Amino acid sequence: MNMKTNDRMDADLLIVGGGMIGMSLALSTAGSGMRVAVVDRQAPDDTTTPAFDGRVSSISYGSHALFETLGVWRDMAAEAEPILDIRVSDGAAPLFLHFDHRDVGDRPFGFMVENRFLRIALLKAVRAQENIALFAPCAVTDLEREGGRATAQLDDGRRISAPLAAAADGRGSPLREAAGIRNIAWDYPQTAIVCTVTHERPHHGVAKEHFLPAGPFALLPMRGKRSSLVWTERADTADAMLALDDAGFDAEIAARAGDHLGRIENEGQRWRYPLGLQNAERYIDHRMALVGDAAHAMHPIAGQGLNLGLRDVACLAEIVIDTARLGLDHGADDVLRRYQQWRRWDSFTMLVMTDGLNRLFSNDITPVRLARDLGLGIVNRAPPLKRFFERRAAAMTGDLPKLIRGQAL
Repeated sequence: MNMKTNDRMDADLLIVGGGMIGMSLALSTAGSGMRVAVVDRQAPDDTTTPAFDGRVSSISYGSHALFETLGVWRDMAAEAEPILDIRVSDGAAPLFLHFDHRDVGDRPFGFMVENRFLRIALLKAVRAQENIALFAPCAVTDLEREGGRATAQLDDGRRISAPLAAAADGRGSPLREAAGIRNIAWDYPQTAIVCTVTHERPHHGVAKEHFLPAGPFALLPMRGKRSSLVWTERADTADAMLALDDAGFDAEIAARAGDHLGRIENEGQRWRYPLGLQNAERYIDHRMALVGDAAHAMHPIAGQGLNLGLRDVACLAEIVIDTARLGLDHGADDVLRRYQQWRRWDSFTMLVMTDGLNRLFSNDITPVRLARDLGLGIVNRAPPLKRFFERRAAAMTGDLPKLIRGQAL
């Protein structure tokens, strides 16, 4: 890195937010020679503890290809469980939808990985990359975007300047708000209860999503006889469920999960996450691009939130690197418009799909229930339709950037 003084640094890319999206973007660009600065409020090692984040992420086949290309998959592979089949059912209805990984090329739909192991692998790679400077814990108190540069003032007095700033600072993105970018958002009357459960019988790599009137109840395969439970409950009853003792909580899980996994028990800590949808009116501003949850956030019904953000990463990295290699200004407005054009439709369709699925299945209206059950049965018996949804589940549709296709930049 070129440090002009002890308190001022010049970089090619400034990333505000050092979570999984921010670190992935740093690695995607620094590997091609760009000088990258990452600023995050959290102490990095604090984010890798079991207590920090109880979630487990679904890593699509395309996101797996990105991580492999960046060289970080090897450090998380031992903790990744392949998703071989997906089974979707609706209440007590006899009809269901079954996706088999062999229908999409005899490869997994994706993998389930605990967020802490994702963070550990990414942090290790970031610390080993000489083109990345990590400022954490540290906060951006001001971001000036003028004179062909984006210059961040940090709370410790240092300043970082780059032609482009990437806002990877989450759903409540201070950078998005400071730029005056309107955020279209609403809350669902639902809360996600998240925990890890153990069970007597093996899951065989099958992800099960069972739709109940309050919302989806998903058991997602983890290493060993363990699964990640993502239980969507009405917001007004979630607290009561979380307040139950271990025996009562396990009984509520068993009543919803059925007996296909045998005895099932919560492994430890329980987490709650309020659910909502949001989409920024635009993903760019002068010298700034929004990535990940700063740009869009959705219901976890399809498990695609992180994957959508990683496609942002892959698209922005490809555009920025290609532009810089031509000796052009990679933070210019026309360059950022290409990024926005590439990402808007993919993000919009995924947001609409997840919102529609949640509204369709999170109710017990008899005519609607009968129609959706019939739809599940029809899709399950129509190979072309199944292939379409299977490819969506693997996140391998649309205009895919190179990293998602496993190609280096």
